[in-house]
Amino acid sequence: MSKQAAPRKVGDKEALAVGTTIRGSAQKLNLVAGLIRGKRAEDAMNILAFSTKAMAVDARKVLASAIANAENNHNLDVDALVVAEASVGKSITMKRFHARGRGKSTRILKPISRLRIVVREVEEA
Repeated sequence: MSKQAAPRKVGDKEALAVGTTIRGSAQKLNLVAGLIRGKRAEDAMNILAFSTKAMAVDARKVLASAIANAENNHNLDVDALVVAEASVGKSITMKRFHARGRGKSTRILKPISRLRIVVREVEEA
């Protein structure tokens, strides 16, 4: 009487990795995700490694996790992987206050984003 296993969220030749608490705005993270959409996994890792954007560090970790999931959990060929999907969404926002003059304060919003990367194995033509 155990609970049934959850169905896969992606296809048979795909692997998934999600970064749930990436510190920074979704808009900035989407700029980095746009650099790797549709690229080969190896090329995407190189693009993120040499990018000057700070969000590229966290995006590279999530991509590396997706590649490792494809290799170890789903027995996919690492050399034939392509970034099929790189979607960005908003997570929680931390609210902080900054003291201002005359006894007033200002709200500071510290956003947290989510990154979902799906890699797919493609046959070389």
